[in-house]
Amino acid sequence: MKKLSMTLRQPRVREPVFNLPVVVTASILALVAFHAFRMVFLSEEADFQTVIDWAVIPARWSVAYGGVESREIVRMLQEGASEDSLEPIAAFAQYVLGDGEGRPWTALTYALLHGSWTHVLINGIWLAAFGTPIARRCGAGRFLLLSALSAVGGAVLYVAMNPMQVFPLVGASGAVSGLMAAAAWFMFAPATWHWEGRLTEPHERPRQGLGDLVRNRPFLIFLGVWFATNYLFAFAQPIGVGEGTIAWEAHVGGFLVGLVVFPWIDPLPAQGRRLSA
Repeated sequence: MKKLSMTLRQPRVREPVFNLPVVVTASILALVAFHAFRMVFLSEEADFQTVIDWAVIPARWSVAYGGVESREIVRMLQEGASEDSLEPIAAFAQYVLGDGEGRPWTALTYALLHGSWTHVLINGIWLAAFGTPIARRCGAGRFLLLSALSAVGGAVLYVAMNPMQVFPLVGASGAVSGLMAAAAWFMFAPATWHWEGRLTEPHERPRQGLGDLVRNRPFLIFLGVWFATNYLFAFAQPIGVGEGTIAWEAHVGGFLVGLVVFPWIDPLPAQGRRLSA
């Protein structure tokens, strides 16, 4: 007699090319769609007004909430401007500050605006890289909350350090920097064994304590490279995005907010702690 052997074939599972959480994909598509809408459907005048209405303009906040007179800002701009740019800058400042409104919602809406397709692409790549582990770990709601708070933090620090600036701040970099800082709490933690008998994925690892984090060499290297890159882009060799430069203050503000807020919204216990029933 012959024994028949049967080989069980496992069904082939096709992995998606872009294995991103839905909320991350939707966020990136929203940034792309909004920029595309501006470029395709809005005239130059309408797009200009959209930026003025939705971007963060520090001088506008200073006039509305800081007790600064708009004529004082115009005078300071006139003193620092060349003869060729004197009249356009003064006219722009008077137009932006004319109504005296602070428009606090711009602390969020500025993150939807970008200066160019390159600007959108860069922020989209970083959003996919650091937003994915946050969304997988925390869910869509906390991902959006952290992104919003980081965007606000970036706007606030930028305004605090540039209170007389009349040119708009745009871009999701503050929000992305906050996600980056939040992910650093667990991305650099040592891998542990999952209860399923496998090594944990980065988003499954326990959050490190602050003492462990500041002694974590990969985190310190990451932090140093990140700050050095921001310094290089902002000071040593400014890289224009559209017609602007890198707003390093917004990056730092968002990063600090993400670093501080994440332990409060992290659904997993910190390293060394256990879940209680």
